Amino acid sequence: MKVVCLDMEGVLTPEIWQHVAKRTAIQELNLTTRDVKDYRELMDRRVVICAKHGVTLETIQGFIGELEVFDGAREALDWIRERYQLVILSDTFSEFADHFMKQLGRPTLFCHNISYNPGRGRLEYFLRQDNAKAKAVQAMKALNLRVGAAGDSYNDIHMLKEADVATFFRAPDSIKGEFPQYGNLQSYDELKEFFTKSL
Repeated sequence: MKVVCLDMEGVLTPEIWQHVAKRTAIQELNLTTRDVKDYRELMDRRVVICAKHGVTLETIQGFIGELEVFDGAREALDWIRERYQLVILSDTFSEFADHFMKQLGRPTLFCHNISYNPGRGRLEYFLRQDNAKAKAVQAMKALNLRVGAAGDSYNDIHMLKEADVATFFRAPDSIKGEFPQYGNLQSYDELKEFFTKSL
């Protein structure tokens, strides 16, 4: 059995925090996993910034509701589901992703959780586990599944390393330059061709 594991933001959907930064005019929220390698460090920074500016979970969810998945993303996932098992491995939060999962036909999603503590006036997040994407791929391979993966950020690197076949998808040049072995596909048609030939 073959499984395709995809990142969500930057691969299937816009970057949530960059949209929040735009809507709130808080430039510090523009940083993503394309910029910061340590995800906990990045999230701790976001929590402090949001608390400082009074940004709540409800506020963020409202901004997310303004976004659509990338053109062609749903069709690409439907194509994958006809041929392979599909899992979205993301460092987003279930409370953020539901809006997109509806648009994508409810694929299986492994991610984290986040809430808002009004008493503390801040977001509180729970990571399922550190390096969760790579560990998910390791678990699938332990079941004798063949795994293909695609992502675009630093937090995808370990997932790509663990997969049987892997590629970047629309990664920035800075990350592609550090890890040239993964290539950098630009279209869903290229992604489909990659999995057809290699997986």
